[in-house]
Amino acid sequence: MTALRAMMVDDLSHFNNVNLDHWTETFNMAFYFNYLTRWPECCAVAEGVDGSIAGYIIGKVEGSGEDWHGHVSAISVAPEFRRSGVANRLMEYLEEVSESVHDCYFVDLFVRQTNTAAIKFYEGLGYVIYRTVVGYYSGEEDAYDMRKPLSRDKDRRSIRKAGMRINPEDL
Repeated sequence: MTALRAMMVDDLSHFNNVNLDHWTETFNMAFYFNYLTRWPECCAVAEGVDGSIAGYIIGKVEGSGEDWHGHVSAISVAPEFRRSGVANRLMEYLEEVSESVHDCYFVDLFVRQTNTAAIKFYEGLGYVIYRTVVGYYSGEEDAYDMRKPLSRDKDRRSIRKAGMRINPEDL
């Protein structure tokens, strides 16, 4: 069993076990501090009953007009907590913050094209592959930009032009 709570600065020194996964991008401390100071409401951890960190999500809001959206910058779950609903709850958390606090049109994320398990997971949550970003990961691997329209996007305009291929500099 886990409980969601706001991420705190002290958590940054306790989630290394969650990041020990070849799919998880690990960032420098300045990255995490930036998110915690600019978008604290978009950063959460799932905490086990013993106080261990079961998973976390780091997000932000960005864009303008109909491109105003929530963005999942990082999500990771410790191996022993996978398939227990932690990732679902973390994604639902950021979607809810994006919708109710920031009135966003959609939530998006980037995922490695080869990470088929994650792609299926996100599709199960209602995300669609909006476009392919060629060479997004260090110029070596493509990313899918996946999006999920929120209730403000009644006409689903955020996914209307799905299927494009772009370069990272076009983001």
